Amino acid sequence: MSEIPAGTEAPAETQVPGEPSYEPAGPAPLGVDRTPTGDPDVDALLERLGDVDHLAADGHAEVYEDVHQGLRTALTALDAPPRPSSPYEHRS
Repeated sequence: MSEIPAGTEAPAETQVPGEPSYEPAGPAPLGVDRTPTGDPDVDALLERLGDVDHLAADGHAEVYEDVHQGLRTALTALDAPPRPSSPYEHRS
């Protein structure tokens, strides 16, 4: 039997047909339907959720936090009192 010299790596094992792979699976689409709401800002945030289909699991949190913050901002804006219109906004 030959020994591997100290300080060198052992050769990588190859996948044997029929044997299970223990490598993590790559990103795969979740297949979640996103129904448009009619609000362009909210719809853009919902489409952003599709980004997780192309990311490894450790990248999902950043997208979810971004979408969550955007939705909170949109909801908060609904509670804001209407701004008075300026007489200069409607010039002909």
